[in-house]
Amino acid sequence: MDIVEFIRAIAALAVTLGLIGLAAYALRRFGPDAFARLVTSRQIRRLKVVESLALDPTRRLVIFSLDGEERLMLLGEGKLLDWGPKPSAPVPAPSGQWPPKSVRPAPEPVV
Repeated sequence: MDIVEFIRAIAALAVTLGLIGLAAYALRRFGPDAFARLVTSRQIRRLKVVESLALDPTRRLVIFSLDGEERLMLLGEGKLLDWGPKPSAPVPAPSGQWPPKSVRPAPEPVV
């Protein structure tokens, strides 16, 4: 083997390793889902998680927006436990009396 062919083989190996290193850097920099992010950024998303709160190790409350309407969902133990619409009006603050007068039982007559 000539020295020229040996240098050419070493140069080809260096170029190949350089291209592999450049590809690895680009993949790390832009991430494996870079093309997926480009495609989904053009689409209008209908579903979006607004907020999530862990209640305990097995249950989680999630507020999500679906077509502009927010909903509340309770997840737990690998399944959907409950979900319903988020209340549109805020719940009024308690007036200081508990239970409210309308719920309080009538006094019993004294005999």
